[in-house]
Amino acid sequence: MPDQPHPYFPPDAVVRGYTPNETPLVLILASFGGLIGAFVFGSVMLAKWYSPTLKQGDQLVVAWFALCGFLHLFFEGYYVLNHTTLSASQSLFAQLWKEYALSDSRYMSSDPFMLCIEGLTVLIWAPLSFTTALLTARNRASEQGWRHLAQATVCVGHLYGVALYYGTCGLAERLRGTVFSRPETLYYWGYYAGMNAPWAVVPWLLLWQSGKAIQTAFRQAAEAEKGKKGR
Repeated sequence: MPDQPHPYFPPDAVVRGYTPNETPLVLILASFGGLIGAFVFGSVMLAKWYSPTLKQGDQLVVAWFALCGFLHLFFEGYYVLNHTTLSASQSLFAQLWKEYALSDSRYMSSDPFMLCIEGLTVLIWAPLSFTTALLTARNRASEQGWRHLAQATVCVGHLYGVALYYGTCGLAERLRGTVFSRPETLYYWGYYAGMNAPWAVVPWLLLWQSGKAIQTAFRQAAEAEKGKKGR
């Protein structure tokens, strides 16, 4: 039986076993948003319960890395494990991937680059995101060095990953004329550009925060050492 026509770009992309989503998009997004909201909210509440003096800024850091950990482990992990059956599945995550793939059809074709980068994300950035959230929530002075080391590492990983993601797609279009996104504004600017933009902005802010914290720690250590020598 020939494959059913699909809505992805380029039109000649091979998408085996494609079946359209059966659930209305509004319901899909509401269900996913509810899952994410409950997980992130619960993470922040647990952090505040464990550390009642946790600053609001650190609560936001917990929320961010809880969000990253959830997406990396569960959503992207689902893609890595089920990439060959996504196009035919009607599970919540599969329908979400089919909708997002309207902006990047590489997710529907088991593209080697997508599998590599998503696989590394699941194995490395997911656990490090949860580790950073945990260390931030514990709010222990003795663990701040480890917290900022983990935070800086994840941020560099996110920046590197999003640069590769945008870069490979952009170069494919410029060098080979291959377009993976449908031309509608929603898909290119809303899904492809907009949904990934936070991972090109927030990591810079958190990397700056960790850099300042590390610099302050070294300055204090140097001042303490200088004070000892001056006695």
